Amino acid sequence: MSQPTTSSPDSTSPASAGSFGTATLAGYLSDLAAKVPAPGGGAVAALHAAQGAALVAMVARYTTRAKDAEHRPVIDRIIEAADAARGRALALADADAAAFTAVGDAYKLPKGTEEEVAARKAAIDAALVEAARVPAAVVDEADEVLSLAAELLPIGNPNVVTDIGAAADSARAAATSSQLNIEINVASLPAAEGDAFAPVLLRIEEISARADGLHAEVLHAVRLR
Repeated sequence: MSQPTTSSPDSTSPASAGSFGTATLAGYLSDLAAKVPAPGGGAVAALHAAQGAALVAMVARYTTRAKDAEHRPVIDRIIEAADAARGRALALADADAAAFTAVGDAYKLPKGTEEEVAARKAAIDAALVEAARVPAAVVDEADEVLSLAAELLPIGNPNVVTDIGAAADSARAAATSSQLNIEINVASLPAAEGDAFAPVLLRIEEISARADGLHAEVLHAVRLR
């Protein structure tokens, strides 16, 4: 990835640092706003999941008071799971950028002979499958974040309950943004390969409904305070 000719890459942007895990927020947003192919919506979806996981972990860490002792085993498990989900989501942001680049490279392959045409088509299909697989994996992380948030809500520190709702909203955004990226890649695949993604697309509707429900629960709790 390169920045537009009017500016130079930030030394801590995902483009130059090679990882969203080490990029600054300013560098990431600069790359996102630039006229470059990646990062784009796929990376945004993965980072939504990472933010949701971080929020869950934060609320759980605020639920380690003496009065929370009876829930400590559950809280510790949630912290560990949320931290792991955050790491996986960050890795998927990097994977999405790589997958998008691979699709572009595949379309640039030569097609002057029948053999080249066949090889190019195979490369394009493989790249499109990977470009759909990455957001499908983001959906898995969104599902995990949402499940952890729902488990945490009844026992989490009520002083930070709104962050559970924000985590649910982040998970929903991760899933629905991933839906767009899955759909556009699947649309260019042969039906036999595209159909493999049908189950994850159905799950997105269920995840969205669960996230909306959890948001409503948190809002209700806030209004009762």
